[in-house]
Amino acid sequence: MKPLNKYVLPIKLKKGYKASYGLSPAHEGRLKHSIDFIVQEGTPIFAASSGVVVDVKDDSDIGGRERKYDKFGNYIEIKHAYGEYSIYEHIRKEGSLVKIGDMVKEGDLIGYSGNTGWIATLGPHLHFDVHRYYEEGPEDYETIPILWKDKKTENKIQSHLVKKY
Repeated sequence: MKPLNKYVLPIKLKKGYKASYGLSPAHEGRLKHSIDFIVQEGTPIFAASSGVVVDVKDDSDIGGRERKYDKFGNYIEIKHAYGEYSIYEHIRKEGSLVKIGDMVKEGDLIGYSGNTGWIATLGPHLHFDVHRYYEEGPEDYETIPILWKDKKTENKIQSHLVKKY
């Protein structure tokens, strides 16, 4: 599936922050187009595109390097035009500034990164992906390549990209 919306960075990349497309063992199969931003806990998260908040979980303070911690991950999910959704995972406990039904604009502050859920080998980071649902269930989705808003954004990611962590 081709993406139709264009997205901006969900964080402000700065010195010391890294980006990774493939380091996490979770980024296989339906999550293959995900990106992780390796950042400090408490990093502000911004809406990557305008839309409506369709799901929020921010009640957990549990995280770990094993898959069993996956259910404890906090997140914000936003529905965009053309049936695309973005998700911001591993947010901190009570780290969401939005609730279900809120309309957000591109660049709005929506929450803060954390260290919840299955953090695999990366330590604190923000998992970000764009996906579409192909059925009705919560697991019935597949990530799609992220279409960044401009070449400057792509270059910024490339300058922070890591191959090993």
